[in-house]
Amino acid sequence: MATERRDVARFPAPEARADILERRRTLKMARSAHAYVRGSTAQFYGWLAEADSALVPAGPPVWICGDCHLGNLGPLADAAGRVRIRIRDLDQTVPGNPAHDVIRLGLSLSTAARGSDLPGVTTAHMLEEMVHGYRDALLGHDDSLSEVRAGRAVRTVLRQATHRRWEHLAQERLERVEPRIPLGKRFWPLTDAERDGIAELVASQPVLDLVGALHGRGPHHAVSVIDAAYWLKGCSSLGTLRYAVLLRVGSGKARASYGLLDIKEAVASVAPSAPGAVVPSDHALRVVGGARALSPSLGDRMVPARLLGRPVVLRELLPQDLKLEIDELTREEAVGAARFLAAVVGHAHARQMTPELRRAWADDLRRHRAGGLDAPSWLWNAVVELVGRHERGYLDHCRDFALASAG
Repeated sequence: MATERRDVARFPAPEARADILERRRTLKMARSAHAYVRGSTAQFYGWLAEADSALVPAGPPVWICGDCHLGNLGPLADAAGRVRIRIRDLDQTVPGNPAHDVIRLGLSLSTAARGSDLPGVTTAHMLEEMVHGYRDALLGHDDSLSEVRAGRAVRTVLRQATHRRWEHLAQERLERVEPRIPLGKRFWPLTDAERDGIAELVASQPVLDLVGALHGRGPHHAVSVIDAAYWLKGCSSLGTLRYAVLLRVGSGKARASYGLLDIKEAVASVAPSAPGAVVPSDHALRVVGGARALSPSLGDRMVPARLLGRPVVLRELLPQDLKLEIDELTREEAVGAARFLAAVVGHAHARQMTPELRRAWADDLRRHRAGGLDAPSWLWNAVVELVGRHERGYLDHCRDFALASAG
């Protein structure tokens, strides 16, 4: 691994990483109510239980995202280069109740609408459209995943993703195009043990096969590690092992290509599993299993492994992989995004169900409507209750963070 050591003395020792990362996570969650949603998965399930989760119907047990908020959906490219909006983060995936994904998405969309100063009636319309989109996907309606109906904000992100190339990925993730990872606030140097472990992992046959397939290389392609670093990335994942690995694929006179690997520790999920569900005890196998069930275009690009004795998931990032970063929504965009994104989730759930289960679950979603609202009362009541608990939790978080910073 030809990694130049660059002023490593100014970076924290490995044993000091956890405290620093926890402070960063706290700061990120305090930036906005929507950012707080991303980092409060454990609180979400606690709030849901306190809000009488017995009122939530038990849908057919399938692999669920477990943390189905806006930031965990976005454009993904498959091995053939096709780009679609799909679930893109499966850290919390478990065989569970699909209603939990629906409620989590409803909370995220409602928080985004409030952050865009949209009136409360817009949230009611969004939940109605969510149910329509989700049911259409369950019932196999051909136009349920039509991006024309997704709203301008979602279509803009998808269009940007489709035209991205390696240079865009390198500039965004590494802040440079030349093949080197810049140490600084986003990347920290590795220990010798981490460097050796990553080199061994990249040389393993499953990883070589994955990289070769994505780069269109034959079975005897050469893969070398150019650089690697500890990666400070995400919100809920801060504090777990995370590494960026820059690869060179190809050798000799043939033109080389570059790749960026994301190695992420797989930790226990906070999402509740369905009663009697068989959950892999190895969290890396659980994450990859859920990804292959929900988002095959992502799951097929993943390898479960172990690094330094811990379960990790390795995947090569592609330029087309983006998260939905929607800062401002109009009413039309909010309603369109709600219907389309719920259809994306519904499609991911439906592909795991028999036709009979899909129809039965779709029928359940039509029952128990709340007054004149064309959405089930359990969804409306759960989202309204959770919005209130989330607002209080966010304000308490900001207060506690401000007091801690002042001290």
